[in-house]
Amino acid sequence: MKFLKFFQGKVNEPVSEAERLAAYRRFGDLALLGALYEPYMDMVFGVCFQYLRSEEESKDAVMQIFEKLVVDLRQHEVANFKSWLHSVSRNYCLMKLRASRVAAGDEPVKDRENEWQVETTHDDGAFEIQERLDSLDECLQKLVSQQRISIELFYLQNKCYRDIAWETGYEVGKVKSYIQNGKRKLKICIENNGSY
Repeated sequence: MKFLKFFQGKVNEPVSEAERLAAYRRFGDLALLGALYEPYMDMVFGVCFQYLRSEEESKDAVMQIFEKLVVDLRQHEVANFKSWLHSVSRNYCLMKLRASRVAAGDEPVKDRENEWQVETTHDDGAFEIQERLDSLDECLQKLVSQQRISIELFYLQNKCYRDIAWETGYEVGKVKSYIQNGKRKLKICIENNGSY
């Protein structure tokens, strides 16, 4: 995490986060972006480690997300940097997990892929995809914990019913029920733009 050390000390006076964002958009000064990103590096690492389960991959992700911000923050106005960065980090990891499963030929059962695929057309922008993923995450957080945990383990970590039951202590039949009911609630929530 020491790759941003050279940014420290280059911004002399205390500046608000909103001012740093605006200044970075205007001038593209990497010292400003580094000063803005540095306090959140631990959070980004934590989010990445939660999904990737590898310290080295998570450290790499912290650097790659910074490189992504160099471009993205020049194109998008961001009101709340911390929550936006959290979403960017989470989505980066989800896309990385999906890409690694496809590359390994270990893509989950066909309907798993189709169920959660974010539909895009050539006209859709990255910002619209981000909104859809945010909506999915918001709806996931509204599920009861057993449903949310079962769905995350099944779809995001690609675990089978038996492994989920062993890891959580739920009965296998309950795991199936949690996933089925959770999917139904997620669909309703997403169709209603974030509410049941």
